[in-house]
Amino acid sequence: DSEEESMSEGEMERLKEEVEEKKKVIAIMRNKPWRMKRRLVHLKECQEFVDKFEGALGKGKGRKFYAYKVMMTKKWIKFQRDFENFKTTCIPWERKIKEVESHFGSSVASYFIFLRWMYGMNMVLFGLTFGLVVIPEVLMGLPYGSIPRKTVPRAEQPTAQDYSVLMDFNGYCKYSVLFYGYYNNQRTIGLLKFRLPLSYLMVGVGTFGYSLMVVIRTMAKNADVGGGDGDDGEFTFAWKMFTSWDYLIGNAETADNKYASITTSFKESIVDEQENQKDENIHLRRFLRVLANFMIICCLGGSGYLIFFVVKRSQEFANRDDLSWYEKNELELIMSLLGLVCPPLFETIAELEEYHPRIALKWQLGRIFALFLGNLYTFLFALFDEVNNKKEYYANFTLYNNDTDTTPPPMDPSDVIRGPCWETAVGIEFVKLTVSDIQVTYLTILIGDFARAVIVRFLNYCWCWDLEATYPSYGEFDISGNVLGLVFNQGMIWMGAFYAPGLVGINVLRLLSSMYYQCWAVMATNVPHERVFKASKSNNFYMGLLLLILFLSLLPVVYTIMTLPPSFDCGPFSGKAKMFDVIMETIDLDLPAFLGTLMGYAANPGLIIPAVLLMVLAIYYLNSVSEAYQHANAELKKKMQMARDEEKNRRNNTESTDQVMKDLEDLLPNRSLLPPAPPPETGAGEHHTFTSNVNEPLAPIVQCR
Repeated sequence: DSEEESMSEGEMERLKEEVEEKKKVIAIMRNKPWRMKRRLVHLKECQEFVDKFEGALGKGKGRKFYAYKVMMTKKWIKFQRDFENFKTTCIPWERKIKEVESHFGSSVASYFIFLRWMYGMNMVLFGLTFGLVVIPEVLMGLPYGSIPRKTVPRAEQPTAQDYSVLMDFNGYCKYSVLFYGYYNNQRTIGLLKFRLPLSYLMVGVGTFGYSLMVVIRTMAKNADVGGGDGDDGEFTFAWKMFTSWDYLIGNAETADNKYASITTSFKESIVDEQENQKDENIHLRRFLRVLANFMIICCLGGSGYLIFFVVKRSQEFANRDDLSWYEKNELELIMSLLGLVCPPLFETIAELEEYHPRIALKWQLGRIFALFLGNLYTFLFALFDEVNNKKEYYANFTLYNNDTDTTPPPMDPSDVIRGPCWETAVGIEFVKLTVSDIQVTYLTILIGDFARAVIVRFLNYCWCWDLEATYPSYGEFDISGNVLGLVFNQGMIWMGAFYAPGLVGINVLRLLSSMYYQCWAVMATNVPHERVFKASKSNNFYMGLLLLILFLSLLPVVYTIMTLPPSFDCGPFSGKAKMFDVIMETIDLDLPAFLGTLMGYAANPGLIIPAVLLMVLAIYYLNSVSEAYQHANAELKKKMQMARDEEKNRRNNTESTDQVMKDLEDLLPNRSLLPPAPPPETGAGEHHTFTSNVNEPLAPIVQCR
């Protein structure tokens, strides 16, 4: 201790530098091209040196602060490491997705990553809807049975709790917080004077605003990380061979998963390489692709006509009471069966095109997306056509009730005559479609995948042919069908959440159960694809489809808010000409007059149209700048590649020339074929001539003046 305290300042500084140098060596030890034994020896020596002298530097006068700083630095590094581990642990289903990726490749894992992302987004939408609409109505609004819109009519009460009625979302389900019609039109409710109609409208619009922001932000983040579907650089197989293994793995099961993941990665790269080197008959390929697209367009047109026909038929069934179970659920069954039958049909037709698996997946996704979107919009057009046909009935019913001057006698809410609530009817249709889609999806997995796998597994020993190698074999995970099912379901949630606030909660439960159910199904019943392919570096194609259906889902809701008159005796907007009148009412009654004037100016078309044009010009300018940057990056990559090729050729030429000279020297061991060093400087006019001997015909002759 006395020796350490007697150290001079110069020795202290030198010791600090050595400690810092040892720390740097420890930090870059993994990058050293040494054998593992040598690394461990040097690592142990450096750690012992640091542990010994860091403590010594902390003794004596004026050195306590340094010791405290070293201690806090170590604790901070440890805290950061533990916090990163904690964040990784908190990522939901990360281990399940990694296990799926190790066995089925990144393309199948991308579906589960997309499913997890959608679950997170829907949890936020669930919090907005239930926190600002459902809970305020339950806690501060009028209770059930107090007014007609919150009471089951007396004629329906005997069957209101029947299972068949509840499964059709009628009875007590219809007159609950699940649907639009339950909410009261009081401007303020409760002691807090909560503005429920305004909150309902703002949450409905905010759902689309938040979803749009999240989707665009995720697409921008993926674009920064990904870079599209370009190649991964040179020496792909060398990088995979020598850098794929993780030497920190200490678990046997994890090692098996990593081994399977590396094997799958090699298969993906081999398929990419084979597709890049494939030669094809371009004219035959074009003809087959045109034929395939023509057949798929015919299928899309037929499915759209079938949906329209079934919706019109269901309107005729509405006037009948003696309906069978199939007639009651015909629309939902037809739409679910179309979503179940058409994707495999599209996949069979797509075999004619022989695209790369990644490109074929995108075409398949686009076609199924067109199928789902066409079916959904056909359903909406037919539904809103029915709503428009009932407008005259709404008007006549309202006129009849407003013509009476006398005050009606007090009546029980269940006995009050009420008009039809078209918003609740639309919400019920969306909820039934969602629940029907869940049932069909789960039954398809249970019967089509699990039962098929059980039959193949246990009957293969006593069957006439090999069930595993031939028909029916084990099923493959349908990436395109499952992704489009998610996107289509989310589009129904965005459309239907305005008419049925409880639909968001149903969707959260569906996504939560789907993660566990489908992870189990894919690991237990499916096999990897025969043509394994690598997923894109980003999920922007999925996000692009989601962004498109978000925009298309916004249109019916905006049409409802701005054009259709709300029902007069149900919902938070009853009594108003249009739903957006609640905003004008709030501006007139709650905000200062100058704010109302400013908003009136802001809503002037003379300002909106120039603002839209300015945004379009800004988007065009930014797109042009982005394309210029991409072109510059491509040119820079080409120049870098040319520089690497030139350097490689120069090095190869130098090595080959040196090898030739060495071979000649081996033939003439006593003679050097290298040019001699230049002679020393001589005076002007002197001439030195070096000539070869007669017996040395290959010796060079150099003359210097």
